[in-house]
Amino acid sequence: MKILQTQDLKKYYGSGENQVKALDGINLEVERGEFLAIVGTSGSGKSTLLHMLGGLDYPTSGKVIVDDKDISSLKKDALCIFRRRKIGFVFQSYNLVPVLNIYENIVLPIELDGNEVDKDYVDRVVEILGLKEKLLSLPSQLSGGQQQRAAIARALASKPAILLADEPTGNLDSRTSQDVLGLLKVTGERFGQTIVMITHNDEIAQLADRIIRIEDGRILKGGDRDE
Repeated sequence: MKILQTQDLKKYYGSGENQVKALDGINLEVERGEFLAIVGTSGSGKSTLLHMLGGLDYPTSGKVIVDDKDISSLKKDALCIFRRRKIGFVFQSYNLVPVLNIYENIVLPIELDGNEVDKDYVDRVVEILGLKEKLLSLPSQLSGGQQQRAAIARALASKPAILLADEPTGNLDSRTSQDVLGLLKVTGERFGQTIVMITHNDEIAQLADRIIRIEDGRILKGGDRDE
């Protein structure tokens, strides 16, 4: 069952001779529970694609459908609410709030939405990610790998329909990267999460169920489920 789909997705910047086609007709389908890696070099369009999938920007044309909702047609406020409730983000820079402890960081998106925290679920996520002893610590007191695990916990805590990871191990050494990605895969499988990760690292991408390659705003390989 499809959880995410794009239809002839385009994102152009500028016009005339200066026009840049960051995305040039992307057709993509992602199944519920799948772990998909999008691989491409710098400037290939992979980050732009992730921003479109997460509703962080509007396409020039085409559609982005998340959990049967065409998010590309939503107004700004409605899109913000949908994004907060349905999409979890893990960024390279962690984006933890420095004055909040780790537990407060993890539950912050839930509280911002005015919802009650599912403490049993959050406890399970924290346990799997090895953060149980770090919940009262500030982000500055944690290693890079621990901060990224906290960011993953925060993204999972609101039970999003889809988790988007933007170069999630870009600031980590190779061993810590493997550990964090392994935990991301485990949590995805344990909690039935759909994960879309962009990376320039082929070795990291091999952990995914499927890999697509993007270059010059177009999918070169792996976009179709039957491929």
